[in-house]
Amino acid sequence: MLFNSLGFALFLPIVFVLYWFVTNKNLKAQNLLLLAASYFFYSCWDYRFLFLLIFSTFLDFYTGQRIYRAVKPASKKFWLYLSVGVNLGLLGVFKYYNFFVDSLAHSLSAVGVTASFNTLDVILPVGISFYTFHGLSYVFDIHNGRTKPTDNFVDYSVFVSFFPLLVAGPIERATHLLPQIEKPRRFSYQQAVNGMRQILWGYFKKVAIADNCAEYANMIFNNSGHYPGSVLLLGAVLFSIQIYCDFSGYSDIALGVARLFGIELLRNFAFPFFSRDIAEFWRRWHISLSSWFKDYLYIPLGGSKVNTWKRVRNTIIIFVMSGLWHGAAWTYIIWGALNALYIIPSILIKSNRNHLDTVAQGRLLPSLSDTFKMLVTFMLTTLALAVFRSADMAHAFSFIGGIFTKSFFVIPTGEMLMGASVNILALLVVVTLFMVAEWLGRESLFAIEHTGEKWPRPLRWAFYLTIVLSTLYLTGIPQQFVYFQF
Repeated sequence: MLFNSLGFALFLPIVFVLYWFVTNKNLKAQNLLLLAASYFFYSCWDYRFLFLLIFSTFLDFYTGQRIYRAVKPASKKFWLYLSVGVNLGLLGVFKYYNFFVDSLAHSLSAVGVTASFNTLDVILPVGISFYTFHGLSYVFDIHNGRTKPTDNFVDYSVFVSFFPLLVAGPIERATHLLPQIEKPRRFSYQQAVNGMRQILWGYFKKVAIADNCAEYANMIFNNSGHYPGSVLLLGAVLFSIQIYCDFSGYSDIALGVARLFGIELLRNFAFPFFSRDIAEFWRRWHISLSSWFKDYLYIPLGGSKVNTWKRVRNTIIIFVMSGLWHGAAWTYIIWGALNALYIIPSILIKSNRNHLDTVAQGRLLPSLSDTFKMLVTFMLTTLALAVFRSADMAHAFSFIGGIFTKSFFVIPTGEMLMGASVNILALLVVVTLFMVAEWLGRESLFAIEHTGEKWPRPLRWAFYLTIVLSTLYLTGIPQQFVYFQF
């Protein structure tokens, strides 16, 4: 079931009404309803993988209790390693097995050894990377003494499978979400209004911006050999905007929907395109994944409390692992490695913590220096995302190499980009207006969080109606959320 589907438009109000008007006086009934709704939501993709989700949930629930109750450190480690081994084993079989055996076969072939390995004909379960990391964070936190295990399997199951975040995050922590599930929730009109406002903005980003950018990005990337360098750069920029609006749009909808049920999820994006260096970008992009790798991989490796070269090593490890988390392809791994190379200079000169505030905080316009830094950061991340989007590394080299040719100075024309639902000039105007709105709201949780709060009600509702009508008018060919494949 997609957030941008008719099925979800029927599903959400039904669950909302049952939650607040039928089960609202009984916390256990509310949580059972959320669990049933979440399992139904997940089953709409493929009910067979629901059993895998339930197995993973039970595994971490059980091993979490055994870790907490174990007296000997060896016993704690045994149950921790069991949970980690089984979870990563399942992830490896479904997501990485074919990639590794194919890579091994190609490597052996390169040195003159012919090898053939059997591959698996399996479908990647939707959201497996997300709910696996939910469970792992739970057992890690218990092992490290950050939290105690819950004795309520239903509550824990809701933590793992809460439907707004189940298939594409954010990656939650038990220390943040589980206490909200375990305590009674009361309906808050203001929280629900904020949730609806965030949902509205999320749909606008996904449908009006991301889906239309996707049409052009797909056209350009899939036929890159036929376009001049200027159009290739345009395609890379449009893909950057697409993936940001697609994924952050999903996150906005997820956070907004959770608010309708009295639950606050972790923030996943904080206007990353207004970052002044790569370190700041990664503090603002896919925050829940970045912080997960920081807490459960970077810090255990020594974090920043080791010498400079070990910090560089740790940085390379977490970025390569972040790339691998996204998928079983060299393009993802190289994308992660590129970001590591981008950020290493700031580690060496100890400037990676320079920009902890919001750019141009309290001012309308940025300084020339900040503007230049944001443009450089955006272009670096755009080139890396071009690798991320490419079909393979040969395509990535060809695509990026095609940008840096004399054809870079060819002025793109409408004739080069015909066939999409929205005219390219119209799309660029809409994208520009969108970026202006994001800039004006950059000090908020999301762009329109406080827009119109002090306006007269008719004007405020006219603003919301304008967004709704714009979204409907700009609806093109529906695209699946990008991060569902991860």
